[in-house]
Amino acid sequence: MPGSSGNGAVTRSTLRQQIADALRDEVLAGRLQPGQEFTVKEIAEQYGVSATPVREALVDLSAQGLLEADHHRGFRVHEYSVADFRGMVEARSLVIEGMFLALDADGQRLRNPDDPRIAAAVAGVRRRGEEAQRAAAAGDLTVLIGYDLRFWRELSALFGNPYLADFLNRLRVQTWVCLVQHLRRLSELRGHLWSGHTELVDALYRRDTTTARTILASYNTHTLALIERLADG
Repeated sequence: MPGSSGNGAVTRSTLRQQIADALRDEVLAGRLQPGQEFTVKEIAEQYGVSATPVREALVDLSAQGLLEADHHRGFRVHEYSVADFRGMVEARSLVIEGMFLALDADGQRLRNPDDPRIAAAVAGVRRRGEEAQRAAAAGDLTVLIGYDLRFWRELSALFGNPYLADFLNRLRVQTWVCLVQHLRRLSELRGHLWSGHTELVDALYRRDTTTARTILASYNTHTLALIERLADG
């Protein structure tokens, strides 16, 4: 029956996304290492599911640049270079600059005292920033990544363009995958991780894009210098 077929499709689609999310988290946590190879069968057995949603999830992650497909050997975790990271930072800077220009042209996008929904959304983004800052201060990389991704996803959503928000989120996931390949080698992360989230959202809420640009430039300089130093050993 049509209803049964539809429910099956939804279930498989949901499972596909759950597997993709779980594997992405494994990469971000460093449990799946750069260059590590695995097959559809191995992942299906690990999660106790059929091969079809696993294969679809792995193809999705390959399209996002997190995995590489090898038709003869399966899949492997993509290994990013410092040059890759510089390119990612440049790309996300261009996207964020577009957000800033939109704010310059239409300041009410983030600051409208008559709209409690905007105030509530900004407050939520700021809370994500506070959690990210606490994680950075504690040197808790896994928690920081989770809150940082939520912070940027929710912040970019305030600009009203879901395509821009989705593209920026993909870029940020890729940059974190690239970063953790190096950061996981540090025994102590306190003092190394950027923690300017609340300052950024406060500047944007004031429509102070000059300060916001300065904060982002400092962030990019910080992360580039860190990854270059770690890559040099």
